[in-house]
Amino acid sequence: MFSRFPTSRREMLSRIGAGFGTLGLASVLSQDKLLADPLSGLPHFAPKAKRVIQLFMPGGPSQVDTFDYKPAIAEHAGKRPESVDRKSLRNTKNGLMPSPFGFKQYGQCGKWVSDIFPKVAECVDDICFIHSMHTDIPEHAGAILMMNLGSLQPNRPSLGSWLVYGLGSENQDLPGFIAMSPHAQPRGTLANWGNAFLPGAYAGTYINIHQMRLESVLKNLKNSRWSPEQQRQQLNLLEQINRLHLDQQADGQLETSLKTMEMAFRMQMAVPEAFDTQQETQATLEMYGSSEYAKGCLLARRLIERGVRCVQLSHSIDGYDIAWDTGHDDIAGGHKRLADACDQGIAALLKDLKQRGLLDETLVIWGGEFGRAPTSEGQKGRDHDHYGFTVWMAGGGVRGGISYGATDEFGLSAIENRVHVHDLHATILHLMGIDHERLTYRHSGRDYRLTDVSGKVVQAILT
Repeated sequence: MFSRFPTSRREMLSRIGAGFGTLGLASVLSQDKLLADPLSGLPHFAPKAKRVIQLFMPGGPSQVDTFDYKPAIAEHAGKRPESVDRKSLRNTKNGLMPSPFGFKQYGQCGKWVSDIFPKVAECVDDICFIHSMHTDIPEHAGAILMMNLGSLQPNRPSLGSWLVYGLGSENQDLPGFIAMSPHAQPRGTLANWGNAFLPGAYAGTYINIHQMRLESVLKNLKNSRWSPEQQRQQLNLLEQINRLHLDQQADGQLETSLKTMEMAFRMQMAVPEAFDTQQETQATLEMYGSSEYAKGCLLARRLIERGVRCVQLSHSIDGYDIAWDTGHDDIAGGHKRLADACDQGIAALLKDLKQRGLLDETLVIWGGEFGRAPTSEGQKGRDHDHYGFTVWMAGGGVRGGISYGATDEFGLSAIENRVHVHDLHATILHLMGIDHERLTYRHSGRDYRLTDVSGKVVQAILT
């Protein structure tokens, strides 16, 4: 389209678009198409949840040091029973290492929780713990992609992208899928919230919440040249020009571009309000705490409250993208520091959602890409463990106060009611009113879906 104009004219139109923000074609939602169901018959059935908050813990939190209590490890400390003698674990001669943390029972359900999560422990009666998770490989990049995309390769749409593709957005002024983290982006970068072969309008928007300065949260929100009224006039002119072209021939990229600039214009007003946490009461701010992850938890609540369909909040600390990987060297120090940074904020999010009447329709998911072995690596660390680990969910149609599935007596391998990542994704989609086998997109001659060619809904954890 722009090739019809002289270079100076094309540059002028580019500046018009740039004035609306640096969102790009693949980072915002359209005003009309995404507000309606893009696929016939969606949702497929009455949803339990309307929105998702994913509390992603990249790096592999240790299940036996957090939520999967295994007293047998201490009883057999230093030994290497046959059930934990896995060749895929490094330091294959090392024995069982007891957790450096104590465990206590909490709630009416009597759930055992590590001392490093005392605040989350107060919410166990609202949480469903899945202790039998397993995934395909014990390597960070591939396993992170599997948890976010349902694939080991960065060529599939993310969970949030699929949700917005299937269900649309509930807000005309904010993206339907927002990914956030303090400091560093999780390993895999854009793929974790990307759209891959889905139309660009379904990708997530990434926001760095470090220090929470609005100009750092999302760049170019303010236009230094034109007032909102002038921008509106320029945008209307550009839309009229592009509509002339669209009337002559279909151009999906141009259509997306039009909607991108329209959304970016509206975001100039919506984003400052949504991210202004000073509107909260002092009691609410104190409940969440002052850590950067806690601020992200508060933002997650504010965003879903305003109709954002999916929020992913990844945990990074000191600029390290796979923060929980510190478990290799020092479980006691590393896991304690990480839990201290997120425990209060996560618990506050659950309590806040519940008291506002939002938890029943909001699915909160906690977990990493895999777990940690019960055997030692070096003197104080643990190696990766993809054979069995823990993910928990709360709200949004899952049963609270239960533990589903189990690992062996030492916490290495899932042995009871095993749940693959594809099963987890199928269950999430089911809770959102979607049949995972019917949410498909044709690309390169075949129909793709989030769960590939497998996945089974875990019915036992549903209300």
